Amino acid sequence: MEPIVYLIRHAEAEHNVSKDFSQRDPPLTPLGLSQAGILATTFPDLSSVAIVLTSPLLRALQTALAGFSHIIAGHGVEDSPQVDRVKLLIDPDLEEKSDLPCDTGSDRATLAAAFPHLDFSGLDENWFAKSGLHAADEASVILRARIAREKLWDITVTLKEENWNTNTPRAVIVVTHGVFMKFLSQDMDIDLPKAGWKAFHVRKNIEGQVVLLPV
Repeated sequence: MEPIVYLIRHAEAEHNVSKDFSQRDPPLTPLGLSQAGILATTFPDLSSVAIVLTSPLLRALQTALAGFSHIIAGHGVEDSPQVDRVKLLIDPDLEEKSDLPCDTGSDRATLAAAFPHLDFSGLDENWFAKSGLHAADEASVILRARIAREKLWDITVTLKEENWNTNTPRAVIVVTHGVFMKFLSQDMDIDLPKAGWKAFHVRKNIEGQVVLLPV
């Protein structure tokens, strides 16, 4: 059965309310934490989730953990049959587009102190620098989104190979940001609510490019 990729927009963060975009890497508001927490009971078919990917920005990390900590390895209840089954991967390619302070991530030491049970070893020391592949110009963001789609292709191919002889549905959760999601999905009209989601299949078009197609 073909895996489904769910793009999830992070829940409400402080800068969404204050409109103070000078605050670096703002966290979720109390309402945002509540919005994210509701995912634990409203998200469809949690038993199908095989992997959770998230942007390293605080609001995305908090959304992923508030919504899915009960199925993420190392965070679930000990007697849960899903404990240690679902991986959480922190992917800087999923960060937001702009180079405003609010869209600039925290350094690795700060993140490790805030989330001591998470693995940030995949982040470079200066991962948050808005340069190179992570620059805010449109060409760089388009390239970064293409690379992210290619990684999703590899993940879904692996999931299909692991489950080729079963009808077990598999799903990938991607927690990211409102503007970057437009580039990732190649849909400039997508505008999900805070903590909202949309389901996609990952395919290759006739040119061999990886695309996300709405389910």
